[in-house]
Amino acid sequence: MAIPMTHCFACGTKLRPRYLASEGKDIPYCDTCQDFRFEIFNTAVSMIVCSPDREKILLIRQYGGQEHILTAGYVNKGEDAEDAAAREIREETGLTAVSVHFNRSHYFPPSNTLMLNFTAVVRDTDVHVNSEVDSWGWFTREEARKAIRHGSLAEAFLLGWMDGEYHFPEYPAKPYR
Repeated sequence: MAIPMTHCFACGTKLRPRYLASEGKDIPYCDTCQDFRFEIFNTAVSMIVCSPDREKILLIRQYGGQEHILTAGYVNKGEDAEDAAAREIREETGLTAVSVHFNRSHYFPPSNTLMLNFTAVVRDTDVHVNSEVDSWGWFTREEARKAIRHGSLAEAFLLGWMDGEYHFPEYPAKPYR
């Protein structure tokens, strides 16, 4: 759940709710800066990593989890989402993305995160994971459909990409990782 913003990020003044007609609701307002302050949230990327021939999908297990998920990570301040996707793939798997294409976004309340999903095709399949990844595997589309963590946002993105129709889980749901 998002933590409500109580003070201005620019000057520290306590915010007060003020009606903003274009939003149709009260928005936090700073009397000192004389400006509205919209809620702040995390931004992250998740990637459907495809082999060069686009026949296999890379799924990983992380942080002691027993179910497969997509490669994912947070966008750094000042970083474009596409660059974050390529960086996270490189950091977690040692693979180089040769193309990165946006699929869909979805706000994930449990971590107050806007998740941006991409499909990335990598140069080769020679995986060299970092310490964040416990295990990994290349899966056919049908194998990936069965192996991805059921009820997860990763599953919603993967199946939406495969089937062309997105169905996001109800929240609260299992944590993403």
